[in-house]
Parts: sequence; C-alpha cells; structure tokens
Amino acid sequence: MSLRVALITGASSGIGRALAIEAVKRGFSVGLMARSAEALAETANLCSNQIKHSDSTDNLKIFTFIGDVCLENDCRNFIEQSLLNLNRIDVLINNAGISMRGIFVDTELSVLKRLMDTNFWGTVYCTKYALPQLLQNKGSVIGISSIAGFKGLPARTGYSASKFAMQGFLESLRCENLETGLNVLIACPGYTESNIRKAALDQNGSQQNDSPLNEGKLMSAEAVAEAIWNAIVKKRSYLILTLQGKMAVFINKWFPKLADRLTYNVIKKEPNSPFK
Repeated sequence: MSLRVALITGASSGIGRALAIEAVKRGFSVGLMARSAEALAETANLCSNQIKHSDSTDNLKIFTFIGDVCLENDCRNFIEQSLLNLNRIDVLINNAGISMRGIFVDTELSVLKRLMDTNFWGTVYCTKYALPQLLQNKGSVIGISSIAGFKGLPARTGYSASKFAMQGFLESLRCENLETGLNVLIACPGYTESNIRKAALDQNGSQQNDSPLNEGKLMSAEAVAEAIWNAIVKKRSYLILTLQGKMAVFINKWFPKLADRLTYNVIKKEPNSPFK
C-alpha cells in the first residue's frame, strides 16, 4: 500500500512548519507549499532530519513547491505536482494565511481583497483540486482558522471576514460529504508563537513588522501542530484551542453584546491600538 500523504500550505514557518514536521513523525510523506524558497527549504531540511532519526520513516518523501495560494494556477500545479511526486493525497491542510490590523474607515479595500485571496480563496483553490483524491481515499480537509472566524474582531475586519468565509465554505463542504467518508476539520489555534502578526498588513497594505502581543507567553507552534494532528487522526469536526478561545466562542453565542464590549476592550489595550 502506498504511504499516506499530507499536503500543507504556508509551510515555511510557524504552525505550517510544525505541522510538516509532526506529519513526518506520524509516518506521512509531505507536499509543502510556500512563497519563500529559502524558508521552505529549511522546513524540508528539518523534515529530512526527522526522517533520518526515525527507523520507521526512512522511506518517506518530501516534495516542495514554491507558489502563492492567491493564484489559482499555483494551487492547481501544487496539487498536480504533489500527486505526480507522491502518488496520492490523504490529508490537505490549508494553513497559509495573513492577518491585518487597522480600522475599516482607514483601510484600503485592496487590503481586504488580499486577505480574502489568501485566507479564503487559497483554501477554496487547493481544496477544489485535491478533492477527487481526498474523496477516493476517504481523507481529510483541514482549514486553519481562528477565533476571528467565530467572532468578528475590531481592527481585523478583513481577517475576520476571510475566516468567516473559510469556515462557511468548509462547513458546507462537510454537510455535502456526510456520506462520502470525507472528514472536514476547522481548527482554531488561538494566539500562537508565529510570524503571522509580524507579517500582518496595516491599513495601507504594508507589513507591520511588529506584534501587539508578548510572543514568549503564547502557545508554541509545536504544541498547536500536535493538537491539530491529534484532531485529524480522531476525525474531529472542530478544534478550538486555549481556554480564552473557548470562552470567546461561548460568550459570543449566548451574550453577543457582552462579547462585543469584552473584545473591544482587549483590542483597545494592545500596544499602538487604533482605538487609543
């Protein structure tokens, strides 16, 4: 039987890199996509080292593809080339994503479009082209979402919109495939050590290059990746990590006005908050 294969977008750093390494630990060959050739090569090297130090995974394969999930042709080529090199697809993890910070009145519309192109359309494109294989193998589609997909966050209009859209798409896909064997997981990591906040766009579309959070106190990417893979193996539908995330979803469901006030107050306290 062919080895199991997991494809991961946004695999050059943070959660994506950790997901790739965890996949190899669990006996998956991996197809990895990202925009940065240098960073993606580093991820591939880390995966190779993991294979070398494991007696049971010395025949696993690693395939890398330089591309941008905003571009449909890049997503199609990633899926097709992965299939040619790895022979099958069992798991697709739509991890590539960008964030933003800026109040809507001051934000250029091009920023919101870029968020939608990456976070939403990137997921749609890759899922569309991988789906025939995933259905054939009764595999899993995973979307790395956010609490922002359950609760709209102030100064994150484009980010929340893109994650709401992603979750709506994946929930619909799950319902369509209740009898096909396809599993669809929406995973919301919560605040995690990663580059997503430093690479977040401001209201003009430039990278902020700083983080409003104390990154050293956040959940590690490795811990998040392990939890996500555990959820994949268990074929769960949702994964919400951290008590803060679970409370945010609960309060927003039952006490939406309170959730608005609490969320606003949290964002207002961030360094360089637009609400100060």
